[in-house]
Amino acid sequence: MFTEQSLFTMPKGVHSRWASPENWKGDKGTSAQMGGGRKGSAWFALSAGEQRTLAEVVGVSGTVRRIWATIRDRSPTMLRSIRMDIYWDGASRPAVSAPIGDFFGHALGRCVTFESALLSSPEGRSFNCCIPMPFRSGMKIVVTNESTIDLANFFYDVDYTIGDEHSDDMLYFHTHWRRENPTTIQRDYNVLPLVRGRGRFLGMSVGVNADLKRYAMSWWGEGEVKIYLDGDTDFPTLCGTGVEDYVGNGWAGNTDVTYAHAYQGFPLNDLVANQFAFYRFHIPDPIYFAQEIRVALQQIGASWMPEWVNAMRPLGETIYDTTLTPIDLNLHETIGLFEREDDWSSCAYFYLDRAENELGALAGVEGRVI
Repeated sequence: MFTEQSLFTMPKGVHSRWASPENWKGDKGTSAQMGGGRKGSAWFALSAGEQRTLAEVVGVSGTVRRIWATIRDRSPTMLRSIRMDIYWDGASRPAVSAPIGDFFGHALGRCVTFESALLSSPEGRSFNCCIPMPFRSGMKIVVTNESTIDLANFFYDVDYTIGDEHSDDMLYFHTHWRRENPTTIQRDYNVLPLVRGRGRFLGMSVGVNADLKRYAMSWWGEGEVKIYLDGDTDFPTLCGTGVEDYVGNGWAGNTDVTYAHAYQGFPLNDLVANQFAFYRFHIPDPIYFAQEIRVALQQIGASWMPEWVNAMRPLGETIYDTTLTPIDLNLHETIGLFEREDDWSSCAYFYLDRAENELGALAGVEGRVI
């Protein structure tokens, strides 16, 4: 994330700023004035329907370095109802627009303890983001409470620099949040619909609310990650071998294992609620695109009960002999694959060579809350 030299060299003309409830505009020499300078404004209230600007820079270049926040009400409803939008260089449409929980890696609006290279929550009650977000002539970060509930306490810091000199190949940070409830049989779920331009796919945070009534405790994560690059049509250039493989695991199944590593993790594995979350960041293995990109996930499950798989929709023409026990079957037959439909949601992170993208607006709150 940084070189040794970057820790002890100082770029010319670059200045450090923090925006917080103690200094909304991040202006020089104006912080901590409330309460006689004795912690007079550590948080703010965000009423139902209210919108607040957390940080704004106009007319100069810079880089958002870190965003931290925590709120009093961390229920799934509130984490899905607070919308965070980020605008670059005076654009009229946000490059980032996502529910606050999902943006910070708390998929499904459920707070969990995890640490990754870009997002973290040390105790499961906070939101930390250190994704670098450069801009050329301004930025604005806005939060909106789209719930019907008043939020009593919103704490935050936006740490940024101004005066940064960015090269011609600088890319703007973007996100795209979406949900399908349910997904469609044999139609891949688009984590990132088609985006045109030049850039880098940074990764994803995904939540799965598996259909317990239809599929019992069967495994939902056999689908392959498919990444279509620069003119790919029917078939992608990049393809993984399954969800657990994509996030650095192996033979996952529906076990109760959770983990959170720098570039991949599976921090939520709730076998009672049948809710799961995973993330993957392509930092050591960059995914660049020169013209366009689309990122999709297949909706494929697996079961170790052949008679149960036969009642579902097996892949292709394969029918499993229900007279055989799992011990009699070979490995492929034992792990019967089938198409399925579940409630999937995701936040895709990517860089693009422009301040706006062609993707649609964030879904309304009624389509976000579980």
